[in-house]
Amino acid sequence: MTDHALLLVNLGSPASTKVADVRSYLNQFLMDPYVIDLPWPIRRLLVSLILIKRPEQSAHAYASIWWEEGSPLVVLSKRLQQAMHAKWTHGPVGLAMRYGEPSIESQLQKLLAQGVKKITLAPLYPQFADSTTTTVIEEARRVLGESKSEVQLSILQPFYDQPEYISALVDSAKPYLAKGFDHLLLSFHGLPERHLHKRDPSAGHCLKGADCCQSASPEVLATCYRAQCMRSAQAFAEKMGLQPGQWSVSFQSRLGRAKWIEPYTEVRLEELAKQGVKNLLVMCPAFVADCIETLEEIGDRGLEQFQEAGGETLQLVPCLNDHPSWTEALAVLCERAPIDL
Repeated sequence: MTDHALLLVNLGSPASTKVADVRSYLNQFLMDPYVIDLPWPIRRLLVSLILIKRPEQSAHAYASIWWEEGSPLVVLSKRLQQAMHAKWTHGPVGLAMRYGEPSIESQLQKLLAQGVKKITLAPLYPQFADSTTTTVIEEARRVLGESKSEVQLSILQPFYDQPEYISALVDSAKPYLAKGFDHLLLSFHGLPERHLHKRDPSAGHCLKGADCCQSASPEVLATCYRAQCMRSAQAFAEKMGLQPGQWSVSFQSRLGRAKWIEPYTEVRLEELAKQGVKNLLVMCPAFVADCIETLEEIGDRGLEQFQEAGGETLQLVPCLNDHPSWTEALAVLCERAPIDL
């Protein structure tokens, strides 16, 4: 059968490291109401202020990690797409980016033109957040709705605790942990705390203190990004056989003055160095492909910060990328993606 397509979707990247391309990308990204959840006039003003200096700063950061083939995120996502061709036997395998190119709209239209009757949409985010998962799903629904297509849509659900995902993390990280380390830091992408509060069906889960994520009800867990990150970390540590003192969790990539979920990665890096950690490993389990947040923010700036605080080596464990265990896991996860009702 060739009528059931798979569409992989990742975040995206600027077209190049030119300031103009970075500005265009950041404008599209930051103006998404699921990313900056403020009324349009306030969001437009805030983003306009950010775009005064941020594009030049970000362009420099992108240039420091840019590959000859292009953006690492896009290159690695294309490698995953190629690997999935052999795993997904139902039809074509497409790749789209929520921001930048190739767009979700262009790739869905391409699949529809090929006559597919079913599409499995795979947002490549292990943990749920409106600023990642929801915006991808809503964009796909918009495009399919406007096309008036009768295609059946299935959606890969957040897989933060799925055994296949956890096993793939363990398989990809095992060679790095086997070399020895003082501490493993699991650094997840951060979110403003208000994003969690908006999605909290109990209206009080996040007010229960630091351990609230450990006791989250299934209803709360379904939409609590922080709780899902903690579950991913705990499941990985248990399967890897790590002891409690060997690892910890933090959250990176803060933007603006709003309060983001803690502990912050930059704070944790200094704390670990001052506690005597010399050989630090860092994994970023919220990302399935290496990108500016892993390669530059952790691999370059994080290393510099850790060493300035007294640490010696910081080894960035690569993301899942196109690791064989990950392609196997992703195929299984996509096979059981439920139909979007």
